[in-house]
Amino acid sequence: MATPDWEAIEAAYRAGSLSIRAIGKRYHVSDTAIRKKAIQRHWLRDLTDKVKTATHIQLVRKGGLHVPTVRTEADIIHAAADEAASVVLSHRINLAGWRQIAANLRGFLMDTVITEDNHTALARTFSAGVDAQLKLIKGEREAYNLNHATTTGTDNALAQWMKELAEGDAHGNRPRSENKTSGSAVAS
Repeated sequence: MATPDWEAIEAAYRAGSLSIRAIGKRYHVSDTAIRKKAIQRHWLRDLTDKVKTATHIQLVRKGGLHVPTVRTEADIIHAAADEAASVVLSHRINLAGWRQIAANLRGFLMDTVITEDNHTALARTFSAGVDAQLKLIKGEREAYNLNHATTTGTDNALAQWMKELAEGDAHGNRPRSENKTSGSAVAS
């Protein structure tokens, strides 16, 4: 019979992961012989907690275990509120940029003379400008949590303005056409 590997048995004993019987089975030694040797050599099962901690760390690193964290309801609410506030503030900043773009487009469109030649092309631009303004207003209302406010008046005014743009200029005038003989613009 081979001599038992007492060094390996001692390591398994001190680690504390296996029962003494399981160690005996693994190394083909009786549990009684292991107990006697442990008393004789003053072995202690002193590494059990360290092994458990190391095992836990390895499992967490490998993603095999989710470490539960104890958080109060107030902590959860505070974290969620911080995240939501951050999103809303970024929306507000982005919307301010889009407001400037919409204002620039509106200024350009207000200064543009509508002719027979450019009426069709500009109608799409006017429509896009009004659509951008409507979306901007809706986005700002959502970002500032003003959804509960009535929007009918503003929406109706913008819808009317869009209709007027499609039919003529922003003031409701019909598109101007070029006078073929004099070259001057005349309202039709």
